[in-house]
Parts: sequence; C-alpha cells; structure tokens
Amino acid sequence: MSASNVLIARIYLHEAKSGMSELLQYLHDDKKVRGVTVFRGITGFGVSGEYHSSKLIDMSLDLPVVIEFFDEVEKVKTIIEELNKKIKPGHIVYWSAKINM
Repeated sequence: MSASNVLIARIYLHEAKSGMSELLQYLHDDKKVRGVTVFRGITGFGVSGEYHSSKLIDMSLDLPVVIEFFDEVEKVKTIIEELNKKIKPGHIVYWSAKINM
C-alpha cells in the first residue's frame, strides 16, 4: 500500500457568525480541496467562555460548527494563511496525516 502526505485543517466556529456558506464555497469552488466535512455540535464553548448548547425545544442556530478539510500540504498551508486573515486566532488547528493511495 502506498501513502501520500496531506495536511488536515479543522476550523472551530459557531453557526450564528460562521459565514459557513462563503467558506464552503471558497474551499469547494475556489480552492477545490480534496475533501470537506462539516460537523454540527450539540454543545461547546470557546475562549469567551460562552456556552452554546441545544435543547429539545430550542431550534438554536448558534451551535458549535467544525469545518474539517484536507489536501496536499502546501495547498492547505496556503489556504490557512488566507483564512487567518478572516478567522479569529485560535480557531484553526491542523496536523499532518497520510492518505492511502
């Protein structure tokens, strides 16, 4: 089995202020990354300490959202540099991985 190096990036946001549609359009249409998944959390908090949670009777649109994507190392590094101009510090994490070929 052969493998190739990739970089995985994960962006932590919340629905109310995420700009998710624009971000997904950027990753899909402009950058054509190999894969993107959006996770919607049921609860979470960040550096502000503000607690975001869903309740059975609550249709909140302010829940945690994680956008994860991967591609070639240099491509993801370039995308992260661009995203750092638009997303608050501390909301993007990334790590190296291998993908089977």
